[in-house]
Amino acid sequence: MARPKILVFQHVPYEPLGTLDPLLKRAGFRIRYVNFGRNPGERPSLDGYAGLIVLGGPMNADQVREFPHLETELDLIGEALQRDISVLGICLGAQLLAKVLGGSVARGAGREIGWHDVRVTDAGRKDPVLAGFGQASEVFQWHDDVIELPGSAVHLAASDRCPVQAFRYGEHAYGFQFHLEADAALIERWLSVPQHQDVFADGKLDAGDIRDRIPTSIRPLMTLSDTTFGSWIERFPVQPRKRHLPSR
Repeated sequence: MARPKILVFQHVPYEPLGTLDPLLKRAGFRIRYVNFGRNPGERPSLDGYAGLIVLGGPMNADQVREFPHLETELDLIGEALQRDISVLGICLGAQLLAKVLGGSVARGAGREIGWHDVRVTDAGRKDPVLAGFGQASEVFQWHDDVIELPGSAVHLAASDRCPVQAFRYGEHAYGFQFHLEADAALIERWLSVPQHQDVFADGKLDAGDIRDRIPTSIRPLMTLSDTTFGSWIERFPVQPRKRHLPSR
């Protein structure tokens, strides 16, 4: 029996699947990346895919003129919802999902970068995917924009600076503003890439302070990542990939 396939929309090389990659492979998925930063004119088909993951990126969800592939992504997210294909949007991906549903995205009151607590709503406490979250859980953030949800979406989590941190539409579409996919190596990469250095230019944020928190904060984040993404993956009718013992 062929292993199920999952489609991943990537925007920049320094925002990959992160911790999701080994979890998906362990669950038996085949993963196909569509790198819109490298091939902005690509328009993949959703045929044969069990799920769609839309990753983060530095562009604004409304910058369709500057990044025409965003229009392609919006169309395909909408098609996935119509076909009841599972969708997971992370950061920019969550913002694009919200726009498809009729919500909006705007610049927040201030950047939310580094380690921040999120609080689950009443609906979030009952949600099967967010079951690993406490009343307040520390996660890693990297975004400027905030989401305004339409009434059709279920609000699952919030933070002081960002009213919408997680939401669900129907049973199979989730949006996370935060970055559960970020492990220590990926966070270090984000702190170091030239494309991110402008966020530290005004002195309001200190990369060293964020880096110093990694040793104490990364283990709880990884536990939350495994639990949350694991619960999302368990919603697929997928059998784990069989391991073949070496012949004697």
